[in-house]
Amino acid sequence: AFFIRIRSTNGVSPKIQKVLQLLHLCQIFNGTFVKLNKASINTLRIVEQYTAWGYPNLKSEDLIHEIYTVGKCFKEASNFLWPFKLSSLGGGMKKKTTHFVEGGDACNRKEQINRLIGRMN
Repeated sequence: AFFIRIRSTNGVSPKIQKVLQLLHLCQIFNGTFVKLNKASINTLRIVEQYTAWGYPNLKSEDLIHEIYTVGKCFKEASNFLWPFKLSSLGGGMKKKTTHFVEGGDACNRKEQINRLIGRMN
């Protein structure tokens, strides 16, 4: 899954700040890939209101092949998996504090994360 930090952590508990640091989401609009398992899902529930996440339509087979075979784009492919900064939205976010299902931008967007990434890229 792909996670984007969408809110500031001013005045929040140290636990939330620590989880965001563990995910390498130190700045607003940083994005990173996270492998979902039971432990990571429980951890992500802590920062759910501060992130937007979903399942991007990334061609993972091409990425895995490039890293496995150490092809000519190996460095770019391996660096792609590290956290990176996305551009801020021109029109801004709709409602950072509201769940996506309720019309906001936070929490699980499922496949709709592709639209948000496209607007921020």
